[in-house]
Amino acid sequence: MSLVVIGGNSKNIGKTSVVAGLISVLQAWHWTALKITQHEHGLCAGKDEACDRATSDHTFAVTKDEDRSGESDTSRFLAAGAIHSWWVRTHEGHLGDAMPCIRRILAGAENTIIESNSILHFLKPDLYLTVLDPAIDDFKTSAQTFLDRADAVLLNANENSATTVWRVVSLKPVAGRPIFKIRPPSYVTPEIVEFIRSRLGPS
Repeated sequence: MSLVVIGGNSKNIGKTSVVAGLISVLQAWHWTALKITQHEHGLCAGKDEACDRATSDHTFAVTKDEDRSGESDTSRFLAAGAIHSWWVRTHEGHLGDAMPCIRRILAGAENTIIESNSILHFLKPDLYLTVLDPAIDDFKTSAQTFLDRADAVLLNANENSATTVWRVVSLKPVAGRPIFKIRPPSYVTPEIVEFIRSRLGPS
């Protein structure tokens, strides 16, 4: 079984598109896909909305998506060809509570691809790719923490990313790592696919 993790410096920079693109191109891997979302304290992990019952039994929720319409992120994974797709929601800092359930999912999967940075606190993937958009000032703490573990960088090269706006983030941890430029709407290039094949081997 291979485990691939896709992270990134912020939201809305193409992480989901990268996951869906890889699933589509590498369908022979029979992927199980997971998207992990962490909410601020006070949000109910089960409802994705303000919740006054945010007690210990509401620290996480795991939902299996069966909808292949492509309307939600996890549905996009199925539409791209994933065998199974799961959405894991936790309170910030409570991903560990969901790990027994996540490990059960992994145990039953042929190959797994996860959209998350924080999962690296608990798992050591075969491949970790980080999506970076230098036009977006936000840089998640989790992305900074695990930047040195990235096997490659997918650098968003859209028209707004010509100038780097990061002020306190150094890319020295990924010096010497492969950097692949991606341009929406094409988030997965032949070079990225070849890199993954070379690292994971045949399906």
